[in-house]
Amino acid sequence: MSTPARVYAARLVGLPIFDPQGEQVGKVRDLVVTMRAEGAQPRVLGMVAEVFGRRRVFLPMTRVTTIDSGQVYTTGLLNMRRFEQRSTETLVIGQMLDRTVSVKSSGVTGTVYDVAMERSRTRDWVLSRVAIREAGKRLRRRGQTHVVEWNDVVGLSRADDRQGATHLVAAINEMRPADAASMLHDLPVERRTAVAMALDDERLADVLEELPEEDQVGILERLDSERAADVLEEMSADDAADLIADLPPETAEVLLQLMEPEEAEDVRRLMKYVENTAGGMMTPEPVILGPDATIADALAHVRNPELTPALASLVYVCRQPLECPTGKLLGVAHIQRLLREPPSTLVAGALDDELEVLRPDATIDEVAAHLATYNLVSAPVVDEDRRLLGAISVDDLLDHMLPENWRERAASSRERRG
Repeated sequence: MSTPARVYAARLVGLPIFDPQGEQVGKVRDLVVTMRAEGAQPRVLGMVAEVFGRRRVFLPMTRVTTIDSGQVYTTGLLNMRRFEQRSTETLVIGQMLDRTVSVKSSGVTGTVYDVAMERSRTRDWVLSRVAIREAGKRLRRRGQTHVVEWNDVVGLSRADDRQGATHLVAAINEMRPADAASMLHDLPVERRTAVAMALDDERLADVLEELPEEDQVGILERLDSERAADVLEEMSADDAADLIADLPPETAEVLLQLMEPEEAEDVRRLMKYVENTAGGMMTPEPVILGPDATIADALAHVRNPELTPALASLVYVCRQPLECPTGKLLGVAHIQRLLREPPSTLVAGALDDELEVLRPDATIDEVAAHLATYNLVSAPVVDEDRRLLGAISVDDLLDHMLPENWRERAASSRERRG
């Protein structure tokens, strides 16, 4: 394998990083450069690599041996100390994309949508070219694009108050929500806000669910109230309830009033339960069917891509009404059992009606013991009349068992890179 003469930053993002033995040790998330005077090519110091556990570490370019179209190879294991950006460093993906720049030789003005690096005579990697897109004119969807030499561009070595978020948003939209949240968390506050505001409601909701509480609150408070309510409606009810509980009471009430009544009702109901109990951790939207549903109906419901694997593992069969709180819970159907039965038969014939249930006041330790005892990844939560109130899944449990702001604390416990 050989490294191409020129490598574009946006195409590097997400590539796997391998050690000399061929074991994957992480993924590329960004490039770190040190800026010089206007027109001088910045030196590429290294890559921001995301290792397992979503921690970000620094990979010096001196330890990168090969870059090809599908992977990056290193000289050895990564230094696992947490990456912390220094004041003299700039992130190519996080801070350069969407900057407004001009081309000296032609007078063209546009926004940066990619940056290329290549090896210099001294064998250092430097930023050499800039891909720019002009603003669209009239009915044209996209403006003309240009790839120009770095020293022909003005505007990249200074802060840009006009910096948008179009191209960074495009990159984030290609990532899984957890990866997108990790990138968003690492951005400067103002840049993070600009990017969050440019995401559509559904995508922003997905990303918010993966962010630390402080970031969630910070972003939500910068949105206007109508937009904030729309985003909360797109979040799962249990995550929305946790987030609203972290807001000032008057702000929380305003947002709840602005939400659709049905969505707000689910959130209010969850907020009545004590934190870190089954009621406080459950989701009110498991897969619920009546006893007259067929196996084919059940399988169609669990195929919903918006369901987490844990919630898709059980179908809850109840009497009417079929929205939480439901009529009496008759039993649950395990996904493995459903897959073994003829699709045309009734789901009631595949019921496990002996599964132990949880009460909403069950403690976090009781919930953990229940899931472990019965080898479950989700379980029903019922009231004293055995009406289904919701379901608690193993991912809900882990979110509450781990320390507060665990995503931040796991990273901050590491030393600054050397």
